[in-house]
Amino acid sequence: MTPAGLELEIIGVPLLAGLLVVATHVPLGREVLRRGIIFIDLAVAQIAGLGVIAALALGWDAGGWQTQGIAVGSALLGALLIHSFERYWPEIQEALIGITFVMAATGGLLLLAGNPHGAEHLSDLLAGQLLWIRADQLVVIALAYLPVLLVWYWLGPGRMRFYLLFAVTVTASVQLVGVYLVFSSLIIPAVVIRRMQGIAAIATGYGLGAAAFAGGLMCSLWFDWPAGPTVVWMLALLGIVLGIVIGKLNPDHHRYSTWG
Repeated sequence: MTPAGLELEIIGVPLLAGLLVVATHVPLGREVLRRGIIFIDLAVAQIAGLGVIAALALGWDAGGWQTQGIAVGSALLGALLIHSFERYWPEIQEALIGITFVMAATGGLLLLAGNPHGAEHLSDLLAGQLLWIRADQLVVIALAYLPVLLVWYWLGPGRMRFYLLFAVTVTASVQLVGVYLVFSSLIIPAVVIRRMQGIAAIATGYGLGAAAFAGGLMCSLWFDWPAGPTVVWMLALLGIVLGIVIGKLNPDHHRYSTWG
């Protein structure tokens, strides 16, 4: 097998995982930015992760149905909690979301305090294990993402529907790529394409995400860097470049930011 063929074999499944994540995160991220609740993704992802950590503390397998049930249930409860912030305390909503994130994150640390593999579990939760994703995991994730996309593009996000779809998506994503990439793939493309409209905006966001995952995975392979953080940096760097290009093509908007 040629070196190029070997590289493709190594990054093929992780790249497909990244494309699945991008497919849902670009439209969700635009809605997050529109609503001005930037840290909802971190909070819900961390709450889902707290559910996974709780399941591990109970001795359940990371891929078992009990763990997935706790993760989804935790994320849904977290999403409903954040929805209540929007409804009852909109003036301090972002502050309450931030507090929720910190409580979930430190709760995970407390649960892992006596676990000899706690540092490893925490690293996997935050940075993900992109290069170790299996093909069978993609089938499960695709089955979770498909109804989300169908509901999103057919019925629209709605008010409560947005939070429920977001919770389901982030629960799947955080176990696939980690908290850092969940946040980055939601927010960075959304920031870059925020002044674009319609199919052009979605297509540009998809292109940015796909290029970042491909480039980041290749750099991770070539330089032996951790895959998740490398993709995060690739997303940010390509986002800056693309934002500048968009600004040049739309001079009226260029004065606002180099991000688009």
